[in-house]
Amino acid sequence: MSSIPSQSLDLTAHHARYDAIDPRSTLKDTAADKVVFIAGASKGIGRATAIAFAEAGARAIYLTARSEDALKETVALVKAANPNTQCAYAICDVTDAAQVEAAVTDCVAQFGGIDVADANAGYLGPWVKIGETDPEGWWWNWEVNVRGAYHVIRFTIPHLIASAEARTAEGRSGGHLILLSSVGAQLLMPGASDYQTAKHAINRLCEFVQSDHDEDGIKCFAIHPGGVATELGRNMPEAIHQYLVDEPDLAACFAVWLCSGEADWARGRYLSANWDVGELTALKDEILGDDLLVNRLRTKA
Repeated sequence: MSSIPSQSLDLTAHHARYDAIDPRSTLKDTAADKVVFIAGASKGIGRATAIAFAEAGARAIYLTARSEDALKETVALVKAANPNTQCAYAICDVTDAAQVEAAVTDCVAQFGGIDVADANAGYLGPWVKIGETDPEGWWWNWEVNVRGAYHVIRFTIPHLIASAEARTAEGRSGGHLILLSSVGAQLLMPGASDYQTAKHAINRLCEFVQSDHDEDGIKCFAIHPGGVATELGRNMPEAIHQYLVDEPDLAACFAVWLCSGEADWARGRYLSANWDVGELTALKDEILGDDLLVNRLRTKA
């Protein structure tokens, strides 16, 4: 429709947390008694997400990443944000299925289940024309961004289903799964064939999770976290750095909002953390009626 551009929604853009998604005010206690599993939680957006869920009252947060020192720093920040939130971690490479399965098993053993899973680990290498790429480096984007997300999905899904069933019986919302996508999934930029195709696949993977497990109560979202000047973001070409203006806690607070139950209607879709959630919600009927924010081939009638 003319009011909705093909690659985005024309909504007020935010660049940092704001009241509607603030876990210290509007979303206070929305994560109470929840266990949150975060892959890629040692820094940047993953670390901010752990802090935001603690601020929202999470009962426990389980962190994974490859750097133990950085994970310990995140644990300390979680404790500072909410001393009542339990926190544990595991050194884990998301490309290794056995490591992810072991981390999930340990999380459940320590905290009794998983209510929210966040596949945040990501990778972005140099931008090079596809005919000049290093084959191993090109495929590593898919190993981390797609295979890594799949491993988190595969091993947390049974526990997310259990959460959804238990909470539905109590009249609450559970079983939330966040996949880190990118606006790059919707773009076609020279030199970004590995990263942008991998993120496009994440959006489709989100749809498959929803298609396969909607009846199990799963609510899956693929989110663009905004343009954040993380180590990954700074790997983009210099000309793009001017767009890295968003705070890490924008995506973190947006994830808390998604897992509060307020956005369950938008499950299985690509969403941007920049979009104003009030304006997004106002488009609910239009988005659902026209099946928007999903990967589709557009053809003339």
